[in-house]
Amino acid sequence: MQKPSCVVVLTGTLLASLFLSDAHSAERVATWKAGVATVVITPDEPMWMAGYAGRDKPSEGKVHDLFAKALAVEDPAGTRLVIVTTDLIGIPRPLRDWLQQEAATRYELPPEGLLLNASHTHCGPELRASKASLYGLAPERVSQGQAYLEALQSKLLALVGSAIENLALAKLSYTHGRAGFAMNRRRPTETEPRNAPYPDGPVDHDVPVLRVENADGELKAIVFGYACHNTTLGFYQFCGDYAGFAQQYLEDAHENVTAMFVTGCGADQNPQPRRTLDLAQQHGRALANGVEAAMLGPSKPIDERLQVAIAETSLQFADPPSRSELESQAKSKNKYERRRAVVLLQQLDETSKIDTSYSYLLQTANFGDDLLMIAMAGEVVVDYVFAIQAGVSRGTSLGGWLQQRRFRVCSLAASLARRRIRKRRCDALHNVARPVRT
Repeated sequence: MQKPSCVVVLTGTLLASLFLSDAHSAERVATWKAGVATVVITPDEPMWMAGYAGRDKPSEGKVHDLFAKALAVEDPAGTRLVIVTTDLIGIPRPLRDWLQQEAATRYELPPEGLLLNASHTHCGPELRASKASLYGLAPERVSQGQAYLEALQSKLLALVGSAIENLALAKLSYTHGRAGFAMNRRRPTETEPRNAPYPDGPVDHDVPVLRVENADGELKAIVFGYACHNTTLGFYQFCGDYAGFAQQYLEDAHENVTAMFVTGCGADQNPQPRRTLDLAQQHGRALANGVEAAMLGPSKPIDERLQVAIAETSLQFADPPSRSELESQAKSKNKYERRRAVVLLQQLDETSKIDTSYSYLLQTANFGDDLLMIAMAGEVVVDYVFAIQAGVSRGTSLGGWLQQRRFRVCSLAASLARRRIRKRRCDALHNVARPVRT
């Protein structure tokens, strides 16, 4: 089976001189439209949980509900972007494809106007059919996951429609804060990196914040991000982990405000310390505090035209194992290696080949000269932050995020960056997106 592909996030520091000191003032004219919507997506019954292959039983209740949320924005020319965030492990590609087709038909929303995100919580339901064989799930569990996926599709489609229906005059602005609980988990060894805390490894502690206010300057939505795996917890209760708690704390503190979390470039980052509910709550509070601190200072108003685009490129995988190698691995005492080999042998029998490339989505949203959002599929290590800063910004001071996604999860991550370079960004992004063997 192919390894997870990677995604990238831009982060950095916006120069204070770029901020306006009175960004929240009612004197600003509302030139945008924005609408938000929320729906509960917690399963109604025990389900197999996603994220950890070692689980051996279905879920046992919940800590709090899981949510899907949508923010629709529209510029004065009528160009729209809908950002959807979910408390899920990821968004399977078939779900992305179905949703963008239905959204185009029902709401006239083009594919480039739909940006999907999952928080990558490891305490949500397993909805990816591709994982069934690797987990060794019983047929009834596979069917249950498919039924959940079908119900989720309908909920997300209605959610997008509600956000668009709720469009009203709004003001947008950008700022950022910091949170320090993410730690690099790729500890070097003499052979290959080990999945273990590595305090000397690179990290991205930036907390990007997109503020959405109504025409009167009242806060209506907060879109924020952080570059860290959503893996404080590994038990059997549904939970949004630290990201879920951060959203909860922000909404508790700001009445009638929708808080939306976008995962940063944290494929090689873990929350530390971890493994208890109390720690997940602490990390959620730390992240919420980072957002609150960011909003105490000035924000950069966004008053430009929106331009959105989407494209696909092909990423090449490493050479697949031979049939004889797979047949040998299928007898392995390691159950995960054995299951992987069985899946690939089945693919060989059915198609006479093993996939050697992956169709990779790239998405951008330009807010004039004020802001650039870059969205990419895959699960990205923090090194891509610095690679994009160097290759795309050419030294420009940046601020932003990019969410992570696992292999076959083509929901799109988002990054925000102060836009100084126009044309060269696309070329640089294409170069940075090339797969790297690590």
